[in-house]
Amino acid sequence: MLSSIVLAAGFSTRMGRPKALLDWGGQPLIAYQVQQLKEAGADEVIVVLGHRADEVHRAMKGLPCRVMINARYQMGRASSLRIGAKAASRDADGIIVINVDQPRPIAFLKQLIAAFNPERLGVRPVHHGHHGHPVLLSGRLREELMGVDDGNEGLLAVIRKHAAEIDEVETGELLALDINTPEDYEAARRQFGIE
Repeated sequence: MLSSIVLAAGFSTRMGRPKALLDWGGQPLIAYQVQQLKEAGADEVIVVLGHRADEVHRAMKGLPCRVMINARYQMGRASSLRIGAKAASRDADGIIVINVDQPRPIAFLKQLIAAFNPERLGVRPVHHGHHGHPVLLSGRLREELMGVDDGNEGLLAVIRKHAAEIDEVETGELLALDINTPEDYEAARRQFGIE
C-alpha cells in the first residue's frame, strides 16, 4: 500500500496566485501532480489545501484523490503535513510527501518508488550530492509525521533523525525544480516542454 500527500495549502505569495491552479499543459498543476502520482503507482493521494481552498477544490472536481482542509495553514507547512499524515492509511508501507510547486513526472516518481526498500525507512532523490523532493518515507514513520513542527524543521527533522536508514536514488536535475516565482514557472514550463 503506497500513500502520497500533496501539500498545496500555502499562500503562493511570490507567485501572486495559487500555484495549484497554474496552467500546466491545459490543466491545473494540482491535477497534473495527482494524475502523475496515481499513474506511478500511488494507491491513495491525499491533497492538503488551505489558502483559497474553495477555489482550488473546485478545480479538482473528478480527480482521484482525497482532499483535506488545513484551517490553520498560516501556521506553516508542518501543519499541513500533520493533517496529511493523519489522513494517510495506517496500512501504508510507504508515504510520498510532495509539494504542489515541485511537479514530478511519472518516470521520476516510478524511479523513486522502485528504489524504496520496505525494510528501510525511506528513500530520497539526489543529484550531484544535492538532495531534493519528493521523499518516500516508510509507513512506520507515519506517527512521527503526524507530530512534525515547523519550529524544529518539520519534515527535515524526521529525515535527519533517520538519515542512516534512508536510502538515496540518483534521479537527475529535475529534483531541483521548484516553482516559487513567475520566472520559475516559465522556466519549469520550458523544461517540461509546455508552451
